[in-house]
Amino acid sequence: MHIPETILKSVNEWLTPTFDAKTQAEVIDMMTSAPKELEDSFYKNLEFGTGGMRGIMGAGTNRINKYTLGKNTQGIADYMHKVFPTEKLKVAIAYDCRHNSDTLAKTVADVFCANGIEVYLFSEMRPTPELSFAVKKLNCQCGIVLTASHNPPEYNGYKVYWQDGGQLVPPQDAEIISTIDALAYEDIKFDENLDLLHYIDTEVDDAFIASSIKNASFDTPQAAKDNLKIVFTSLHGTSIKLMPQTLERAGYKDVHIVAEQAVPNGDFPTVKSPNPEEPEALTMAMDLAKEINADIVIGTDPDSDRLGVAVRDASGDLILLNGNQAMVLMTAFLLEQWKKNGKLDGRQFVASTIVSTPMIMELASAYGVDFKVGLTGFKWIAKMIKDFPEQQFIGGGEESFGYMVGDAVRDKDAIAATLLACEMAAQAKAAGNSIYEYLQQLYVDYGFYKEFLVSMTKKGIEGAAEIKQMMIDLRENPLREINGERVVMVEDYLNSTALNLISDETEALNIPKSDVLIYYTGDGSKIAARPSGTEPKIKFYVSVNTAIESLEELADAEIFLDQKIKNILLDFKIN
Repeated sequence: MHIPETILKSVNEWLTPTFDAKTQAEVIDMMTSAPKELEDSFYKNLEFGTGGMRGIMGAGTNRINKYTLGKNTQGIADYMHKVFPTEKLKVAIAYDCRHNSDTLAKTVADVFCANGIEVYLFSEMRPTPELSFAVKKLNCQCGIVLTASHNPPEYNGYKVYWQDGGQLVPPQDAEIISTIDALAYEDIKFDENLDLLHYIDTEVDDAFIASSIKNASFDTPQAAKDNLKIVFTSLHGTSIKLMPQTLERAGYKDVHIVAEQAVPNGDFPTVKSPNPEEPEALTMAMDLAKEINADIVIGTDPDSDRLGVAVRDASGDLILLNGNQAMVLMTAFLLEQWKKNGKLDGRQFVASTIVSTPMIMELASAYGVDFKVGLTGFKWIAKMIKDFPEQQFIGGGEESFGYMVGDAVRDKDAIAATLLACEMAAQAKAAGNSIYEYLQQLYVDYGFYKEFLVSMTKKGIEGAAEIKQMMIDLRENPLREINGERVVMVEDYLNSTALNLISDETEALNIPKSDVLIYYTGDGSKIAARPSGTEPKIKFYVSVNTAIESLEELADAEIFLDQKIKNILLDFKIN
């Protein structure tokens, strides 16, 4: 197999004394026995995406290892010294249950300490939202969490948070990337400095739990809490460290944990994917719920920022909610609680993302609350909180099973969101209803919105090229008709333009550039195409809707919307 010169140059660099003997041996082994793997490991530098840096662990510039993370950390340290020249510099660091997360976190801590920066490192794995909380509580300028979220076991990753507790956004992200790109691997300082390293545990835990309870509890009577039977699974992840204690302190005692998935394990042995977006991941929890007749099932991903929820319908069957449905329910519940408590005065807002359900906008309008929309990723919602300090953030989410309650945590937070879901379920059951019946009534009141996601995986160099070509084709040859409906608008976030196909006029989009295309049709359907920023995937998001006047119309309306979705996928040639 012929390996390009540019790749060989990088490979040879990794065989110099700058890199340790173990790393060099791994590179040599790939050269002799796995040339295709060698090429994939070195053909590019691992990049920051919407959720930070994420990739397969191993040697190489396109892999997660002590050198790629070390170089990024060195760049961040240099940048911190530049932008905070007179401040005492502090960083908080957390990590999840994945293989090597603990040792990689220590490596990152050592690099910061070697650069004279004080480090607060959790001594054991902790949920990602707690890291966001810790950054603000400890008055740090930066935070790092070692996690690959719900990716397969061979992955790990590196999320960067800034002093507001939110992930990096412009202009800091580009400035930091520029600083990193100017570095060589030999510039990394790996020296240990224990004088600047502090381990943190229960003090932050207790404050985080108290904050979660304060933000996500809404006067639910204790009798209602006692009457709610909960099944919870951490899917071998970090939430087991805090979720049981949070629910108990909030007054929920009847909690049944899936024992087989309660032990943290980076191999995630009981699931194909530790992703609550996948119904299969909650199979064991659903089985336990059926056995004990539980009211609600909740599962969180390995770093505990996403959650999956299942609830009982009117007939008593367990129904899995998708991310958009959970977001609609949580937002509607929060808005109603704020209204009931007299806290809505026109200065509040809720938020979501461009690929999520438009139904959130209808809810906000009905309650006289501002609605803000941003690019995919909670860093953009966190940025809204920072950019509009005169307004109060109530809550917000996106379709990928994440939700943020209030502004104590500036990222999606499965801890607070789980408690919020239990509050909804307990109050609904006490009123003789269920969360699912509440959702159905929302469809009658605000329109029946249904969403569908298609995620296509395209691995390696060839896959990346294929995804790129698909987006080129959709831009250069836009569909003019979808499901027999005229396309009225195409939004191109890469070029910051919105083309009105009726008037043939173009308007500017006042949102940062991103490789996303959204088609809108005359009947209100919305179809978005977006390559993932952290995985080798391209995703297609479909949203359709129709008006209904009563619950009796739901079944026929759902059949109608399902057929719409099928027709749309056919027009996009998506199987």
